[in-house]
Amino acid sequence: MRGGARTAEPGEFTQRAYLNGKLDLTQAEAVMDVIVAQTDAALRAAQRQLDGAIGGRVTALRDELLGVLAHVEACIDFPEEDICPDTGAVLRGNIGNVAAGITRLLATADQGRILREGARTVLAGAPNAGKSSLLNRLLGCERAIVSDVPGTTRDTIEEVIALRGIPLRLVDTAGLREVDNAVEREGVARTRRMVENADLILEVVDASQPPVPAGRVVLPGESGAKFLLVLNKADLGFHDSWQGREGVAVSCLTGQGMEDLTAAMARELSGGSQGFTGVEAAVNARHKACLERASASLQAATRQLDAAAAPEFIAVDLRESLESLGEIAGRTDTEDLLGVIFSRFCIGK
Repeated sequence: MRGGARTAEPGEFTQRAYLNGKLDLTQAEAVMDVIVAQTDAALRAAQRQLDGAIGGRVTALRDELLGVLAHVEACIDFPEEDICPDTGAVLRGNIGNVAAGITRLLATADQGRILREGARTVLAGAPNAGKSSLLNRLLGCERAIVSDVPGTTRDTIEEVIALRGIPLRLVDTAGLREVDNAVEREGVARTRRMVENADLILEVVDASQPPVPAGRVVLPGESGAKFLLVLNKADLGFHDSWQGREGVAVSCLTGQGMEDLTAAMARELSGGSQGFTGVEAAVNARHKACLERASASLQAATRQLDAAAAPEFIAVDLRESLESLGEIAGRTDTEDLLGVIFSRFCIGK
């Protein structure tokens, strides 16, 4: 353009703020998280990150680790000063403190992923158990076709809702049963794959009828996902075989029990609370990878310390951990990393 003006590149303003020291890298990433937040809880978590919740904690851990490394390197550079005797229990304790702080941040990774991407919640079970009806109830609209004909749902249907501050990616699946039809067989195979990758499995059963063995999804404890048994068609009464089974009784026809179900889903996904309203910091996938590398390097340094290795070897592992922590807030050479992060931004942000 005349006068030298041009259209801003994606994320350019935020990138300049980072390069000029106005934001650290975690805060710069939070700008995009604020833009794409799907729920109030996700927005609050992004705003806390924008305020420095993650960057501040990582910087504190990095400063503490820097002190440990400085002590070890002083031992290397000035052996005549008799610094080394302090590198045993005290150093091990200091390293342990940093490692514990990293572990606490890593514990927020699953919550961070769910807040940013949504919890994959799979509705599965035998045909005609009421999976599509439950999807429609949770969505509040007629999204899936409901029919008494087995095999109506042959492919997965996915929709996003907010449940008590938690974004959910609801997935309705084909009924689990033995089939000869190639199309239905592929639908059942897709259901199995969805179950394997789920964060929460809602096994929907017709509680007015005896269990259908071929329609069982997964027994509690057999999968890494959270699990809830949904005893549907409660308005028709319960078959004796379901007596004593732990589950949530609902009726997708009348709406009975839906409040109990949504409360149970929120508890399962948030580890016992009713949502993610109290999340102070929720690291993303990049932060998690850096923290895991930092933790592994600290474990290696501890092993070197236990083996009475030369301080030079301990220092190498501590430097690697320090580098990994620094990468989170952008305290290292991250030119390539910046290109990846800011390329996701909108023009003018």
